[in-house]
Amino acid sequence: MKKVMTAVAALVITASTFAQSTWTLDKSHANLNFSISHMSISEVDGSFRDFDSKFTASKEDLTDAKIEATIQVSSINTNNEGRDKHLQAADYFDAAKYPTISFKGQTFQKVKDKDYVLIGELTMHGVTKVVSLDVRFLGTIEHPYSKKTVGGFKVTGKINRKDFGIATDTPAAALGEEIELRANLEFVKG
Repeated sequence: MKKVMTAVAALVITASTFAQSTWTLDKSHANLNFSISHMSISEVDGSFRDFDSKFTASKEDLTDAKIEATIQVSSINTNNEGRDKHLQAADYFDAAKYPTISFKGQTFQKVKDKDYVLIGELTMHGVTKVVSLDVRFLGTIEHPYSKKTVGGFKVTGKINRKDFGIATDTPAAALGEEIELRANLEFVKG
């Protein structure tokens, strides 16, 4: 009987050690920003105010993470109401036809220390492309009030707007083709 109890205890400990955890975005401590060249002489910065993300992982180093994100195109903000409305129009994002941008991670590979490469499918403007993003895992801490584990991440990357069929007739001299992405994210382990 003692051997059976020991085996059951070992199985429970092993299962809990490798149990899959779900991490949800703490929206009050997250931002999603972008910048793009304008007229080849300046940068226009913007953000999306309404987005959500979650991931699941069972490994402590998160290399088996399955990551998903959804962005509401209508939440674009460049600090210029007229430009924001124009970006939502058919000339650019066509928010009426394509109201969301989505990302579905395929691999989350550790490259060194706290640096990872996230590869996944980005769907924007009705086009899906595989993109690569750099991720810095800033670590975890126990939240002093909720007592839940919180993890911090910094995500950067570049995409080409023309790859997604956005403003394909607009020359690069007027509007840069490369869009720089930056996100600072906190996730809560549930």
